[in-house]
Amino acid sequence: MRILGIDPGLQKTGWGIIESNGNKLSFISCGLIKTQACLPLYARLAEIDAGVTKAVAQWRPDRAAIEETFMNDNAASALKLGQARGAAIVAAARAGLEVSEYAANLVKKSVTGTGHATKDQIAHMIKALLPKSGKVTADEADALAIAICHAHHGCLRMLAIR
Repeated sequence: MRILGIDPGLQKTGWGIIESNGNKLSFISCGLIKTQACLPLYARLAEIDAGVTKAVAQWRPDRAAIEETFMNDNAASALKLGQARGAAIVAAARAGLEVSEYAANLVKKSVTGTGHATKDQIAHMIKALLPKSGKVTADEADALAIAICHAHHGCLRMLAIR
């Protein structure tokens, strides 16, 4: 199964694709969608939509996973993050992908063993788990971690739904 992980953000949205075959994980690709801060919100959301759409068309994942929104003290920032998530979810859903959502603590725990891991710890574990990923940005590492989380937990969620 090919899994697209998405780490949403209005400035930078990371995406990563892995292949999950039983308990074997393989790196496929990853990238970063950077929006231009000088553009209005709708145009930045369109850039996220276009970037996710392009990744899906090029790499043809079977499923997608995205990080859930966490509560932020700044309501305006939380709202913008939610809109960026929405743009990414719609792009994946439009391509016919089922999109699962995971809490940040579960993603961190799935990759590092602790729910309060730092970005550096996540990046280090991504290198260890997916050595062919090479040097990736923090947002790309987070996206790959979300894909790995889905590889570990997605089948359990699908069984629970049935």
